Amino acid sequence: MDQSKKLKDLVKEKYGQIARESNDGCCSSCCGDDKVDYTIMSDDYTQMEGYTEDADLHLGCGLPTQFAKIKKGDTVVDLGSGAGNDCFIALSETGETGQVIGVDMTEDMIEKAKANAKKLGVDNVKFVLGDIENIPLPDNTADVVVSNCVFNLVPDKETAFQETYRILKKGGHFSISDIVLRGVLPEGLKNDAEMYAGCVAGAVQQEEYLSFIKNAGFKDIEIQKEKEIILPDEVLKNYLTDAALDTFRKSNLGIYSITVFGKK
Repeated sequence: MDQSKKLKDLVKEKYGQIARESNDGCCSSCCGDDKVDYTIMSDDYTQMEGYTEDADLHLGCGLPTQFAKIKKGDTVVDLGSGAGNDCFIALSETGETGQVIGVDMTEDMIEKAKANAKKLGVDNVKFVLGDIENIPLPDNTADVVVSNCVFNLVPDKETAFQETYRILKKGGHFSISDIVLRGVLPEGLKNDAEMYAGCVAGAVQQEEYLSFIKNAGFKDIEIQKEKEIILPDEVLKNYLTDAALDTFRKSNLGIYSITVFGKK
């Protein structure tokens, strides 16, 4: 099995587990014996219109819908839609005349999102099982694309941005929150599968990340928001020796959540 397939299977397993545990009444950080608290990087959505508690598994690293400039009647696509949180917030902005489509590659998340939509009684949102390296939507579908801490989970980020460009209408735009690096990760973090699923080991340098966006054809690219992510020592000690942790803390490495905007 190639490394790309292994990583995708890991993501499906971990996020499927989170979806199932949330169905059992457990919060999303209840990941059994896992070493990563997947909620470390999440932002607070609770004050945003359309917020749905059952759909918020605290797995994001920003608030892309807050910056997405969604208008009434827009078709919005959320890549890596999880339990539907950003979709339901986008729905409150695009209104009854718009449409929201969530795409996720984890069957359990799709089922949870559909159940949440049914509880809300909304019929202009749908959830599609699919891979964002090969998005199962026609060209020129979306006015707006949003995504929250998902591209880091994709082995081929360059292709994922090309697919994002393809499904956007001419003049459409995206707002994506994700994790980027400034500096080199220690080997213990870089190589650990759990930290990949936690969105850190899958991160690339900020300059490389922005180059993927530019090379896909996007223009007017801007960083709308950024915040530094401080990983607690109790998490890092699962991957690094005491000496390596001390070196890490003294290094110039920065782990950042950025929200990026770009136009087609």
